[in-house]
Amino acid sequence: MGVPAVAADDAHTYVSFAAELADLVRPVVLSYFRTPLDVISKPDSSPVTIADRTVELRLRERIAERFPEHGIIGEEIGRRPGGAFTWIIDPIDGTKSFITGFPLFGTLIALTHEEQPFCGLIDIPFIAERWVGRPGRTLFNGGLARTSACESIAQARFYTTSPDMFTGREAEAFERVSRAARVRRFGGDCYIYGLLASGHCDIVLETGLQPHDYMALIPVVQGAGGCITDWAGRPLTLRSEGRVLAAATPRLHAEALALIRE
Repeated sequence: MGVPAVAADDAHTYVSFAAELADLVRPVVLSYFRTPLDVISKPDSSPVTIADRTVELRLRERIAERFPEHGIIGEEIGRRPGGAFTWIIDPIDGTKSFITGFPLFGTLIALTHEEQPFCGLIDIPFIAERWVGRPGRTLFNGGLARTSACESIAQARFYTTSPDMFTGREAEAFERVSRAARVRRFGGDCYIYGLLASGHCDIVLETGLQPHDYMALIPVVQGAGGCITDWAGRPLTLRSEGRVLAAATPRLHAEALALIRE
């Protein structure tokens, strides 16, 4: 599915603004990292802290100030309806990593146009690494990012955040795909999609994700030359079920899909 056209000047404005947002909240995120925090369990048992809510509030306030006509969807505070453009934000992707002192959590910022992902940003505050994706291009810290040329799962480097997210038949599919790979590694949340975009790993398989978890990843992976869909090979949308497959090349992606379908 194609991305609806956005004027070149507007595209530059939106991508620059996404980077401005990440710059705004990076020091806020770091001010809470590895400090004593009260952790609250949400209804889905996932953790949340004052850091998550504070960062999301800063992002929402700045978006509303600059683009009051745009919608906003955030992990912690929910949806504010808007027009053709909607910002989708995850203030701290990887809260479990954040609260346990593991530094590879990130801030995710996406902009959709007519519900299609237009640009996406992955910011890793602790190590100051950032991927920004838009149609046809992904940048890593200002330089071009490209996925690897891997076309065979037997040669692929596989990642998922945690094998614990898979149960039942999903766990069986996870084992088929990950065991077929040359290397399999666990951990990293959104960071592993940045690694894929830069060619350091070749395939990522996950489930149970929400739109704020994956919408920013789509432009990053696709802009670097990779493929990212649901487990049936369909484009990811705001109504997808949260099963995500990302791969460096179309052939590798097709091979992984075949293993999932067995």
